[in-house]
Amino acid sequence: MGSLESNDSVQHKTRVILVGIGGATCSGKTTLAKHLARILPNSVIIHQDDFAPPQEQVPVHPVYNVQDWDAPTGAIQWPRMVESLKEVKKTGVIPPEHISHDHLNEQKDVPLNDGLMLKWSRVFDEMQQNAERGGVKIIWGLVDGFLLYWHPGVYEQLDARIFLRVPEAILKHRRYERHGYHTAVQFDPEGSLWRDPPNYWEQIVWPAYLEANRDIFADGDVEHGGPSGKVPQLVLIDAIEASMEELVQRCCEVLKETL
Repeated sequence: MGSLESNDSVQHKTRVILVGIGGATCSGKTTLAKHLARILPNSVIIHQDDFAPPQEQVPVHPVYNVQDWDAPTGAIQWPRMVESLKEVKKTGVIPPEHISHDHLNEQKDVPLNDGLMLKWSRVFDEMQQNAERGGVKIIWGLVDGFLLYWHPGVYEQLDARIFLRVPEAILKHRRYERHGYHTAVQFDPEGSLWRDPPNYWEQIVWPAYLEANRDIFADGDVEHGGPSGKVPQLVLIDAIEASMEELVQRCCEVLKETL
């Protein structure tokens, strides 16, 4: 794991821990990442969606003749994402030229129990203080995305790998409730609002999800299979069976073990 000398008055080595929070669109991964960021000291969020190509460069599906934001080969600018994660791993800082559109997207409020947040904040604050007494400053990078475990160059950078699984019918319903996604446009930091055309879920989103993730699961069963071993130490959570408090609890347990 990369480390460097920090600029603190007391010199510390910096240890950056990258945590992958993956899952299908509308699986709750961004909400979970934001809750974890409030708990973990010295944390930043890296949204995979911010590494999508500008809208005018997104490929067109060869059969349905609509832009395909989901197929793994064209949905993400992989070299740029891999290099950015390496940079964060070395420095603990998101590159200043990086632009995020996440703040423009509609975000459903899913509150978290104050007692649970306080409990885990104290745990990680204490661990942080113990590390700093030993000369190490810990920085957490929370990486959320729907294609986190397709490209080895991405998931090999991650120190913890979490996958939220939600049944297809529920994902589809949640997607239909959304009003759109803000996407990158060249030379426009505000991006553009993308809305799904008719049948986009059935024709584009779900087939691309299967393509990107079937190798992660035993027998290619994305809905019921366990981890296949392709992604080492993948923590699979069936998110629809757990409350947000239970998701946060489980993830904090994983991160405590990682630290």
